Amino acid sequence: MNIQQMIGSIGFVGLCVMGCLLGLSIYSLSVILDKYRRFKAASRQSTEFLPELSRLLREGELKNAAAAAQRHDRSHVAKVVAAGVAELIDNRQTVGDTATRVELVSRALDRSTARTITDMKRGLGGLATIGSTAPFIGLFGTVVGIIHAFEGIASTGSGGIAAVSGGIAEALVATALGILVAIPAVMAFNHFTGMLERFHVEMNTTGAELVDFLSRKAQSAHAGR
Repeated sequence: MNIQQMIGSIGFVGLCVMGCLLGLSIYSLSVILDKYRRFKAASRQSTEFLPELSRLLREGELKNAAAAAQRHDRSHVAKVVAAGVAELIDNRQTVGDTATRVELVSRALDRSTARTITDMKRGLGGLATIGSTAPFIGLFGTVVGIIHAFEGIASTGSGGIAAVSGGIAEALVATALGILVAIPAVMAFNHFTGMLERFHVEMNTTGAELVDFLSRKAQSAHAGR
């Protein structure tokens, strides 16, 4: 039985199952490629931004740090820093207490971190769902194929290979497709989840560094009075 004959022997339900798996595979691939590009750009720009930020904070160049964050707009760390600096600029004229200003900046950093992580997680839930459900969809196709094989036996009154080959082929293809769709989705989900954990640590660490810088600056200003 060649490929054309095998496809022609697949029933309507089997075609629906394989079409569903094909659609899930296309969606999974699109999410993987999108996340790969975004995460790679975020990692590269953060690697460039972090040393520059540390140097600017040591030199007390907060405005230049904000400008550097805007230049690295795809960096997750830069987004958090930009939110913290923007909050500091907004409350500088309206909030007189230094400790309150630092607290407001810290909250802005936390909010920006949560928003950035949520945005970067978008689509990963779909990968997890595909990875966990695709084998069961393939198993459903397997059952349908076996039923199709028994229908072939019943219609011919014989258990020869010609009677069952179409159903068995349908069952095996559905099983293989389910596994083939699930494996990349699970691997990609685990990989991107690990990267997100690292990004989260980087954002928290950088936010804490910015808060420490503002606290030291406030203490120095208070001691100089």
